[in-house]
Amino acid sequence: MRTFLFIFAVMAFAVKAAAADTTPASLLKIGTADATNHYGQDMIVTGRVAQVTIRPAAIFLNLDKPFPKSPFSVVIFHGHSSFYGDANALKGKSIEIRGKIKNYRDKPEIILNDTNQLTVLGSFPFTSAPAAMPTNAPPEMPVTNFPEIM
Repeated sequence: MRTFLFIFAVMAFAVKAAAADTTPASLLKIGTADATNHYGQDMIVTGRVAQVTIRPAAIFLNLDKPFPKSPFSVVIFHGHSSFYGDANALKGKSIEIRGKIKNYRDKPEIILNDTNQLTVLGSFPFTSAPAAMPTNAPPEMPVTNFPEIM
């Protein structure tokens, strides 16, 4: 009986440790310029979509600067692009990307396979400053998932 309890305790600890490593809270959040220091690691990369390029095989989101000076790219292959809707709606938006940073032609990138990997950071829906906002305006949403902005 003790052996069974010991094995059960070890297995429970192993499952808990494995779950802790894959939770988004355990990922380090970095800017696009730091991504080159984290190849092969799962991270959260933040940046502003400077350019959206739609090609026959994939959609490319270049963050912070347009190609070829972009410090970081997001790739959505067309097999997964239907999950994201109109990618052009992301231009100018601040986003967070979760995933493994890969080195492609000496530039960092993350390939999106799931809608949970991309989060659009909340932005104010009016062009004026918040002080000029109507008093009956809804409160600003701090974070929304990409499909919800459509």
